[in-house]
Amino acid sequence: MADSEYTLPRPEFDRPVKLLIVVAPFYRDIADMLIEGAQAEVEAVGGTSEVIEVPGALEIPTAIGMAERLSNFDGYVGLGCVIRGETTHYETVCNDSSRGITLLGLQGLSIGNGILTVENREQALARADSTRMNKGGGAAAAALHLIALARKWGGQRSGVGFKPARDEYRLAGDLKDTPTA
Repeated sequence: MADSEYTLPRPEFDRPVKLLIVVAPFYRDIADMLIEGAQAEVEAVGGTSEVIEVPGALEIPTAIGMAERLSNFDGYVGLGCVIRGETTHYETVCNDSSRGITLLGLQGLSIGNGILTVENREQALARADSTRMNKGGGAAAAALHLIALARKWGGQRSGVGFKPARDEYRLAGDLKDTPTA
């Protein structure tokens, strides 16, 4: 039942957050509703957002990956809508866009997935509408919660534990025989 769903309280931030909202606007009206919900959620925590558009849902993970390498955002929200059609293209787009976002998340990016995967337009409208299911707001909330976790744990990287490849080779001389530049 929809009315028994639990929603986490909004996270609080001691410094502002900046999110990139990546949208595939194939269904423009649905995309606009998703954006409205996402932006309202970001603004509710005092954050800011930038919106960019990409050709389709398959390009959302690529754009997020590029932004992570080339820009400066705390987190990301992927928004779009895929409505089942007559071919298997639906499964490809749904699975691969979701997989791409998941893989980026496993690399440490704070991402909320708001790509709707639905059977028909009515389902899409119910999920996109910010006064109903508000999946755009939900995706932004997911990204914000992950940003809060990253900030909570961000200061605990020195001295112990796994060091991702992007960290420097030498941390306080704890590695030997590593390449030097």
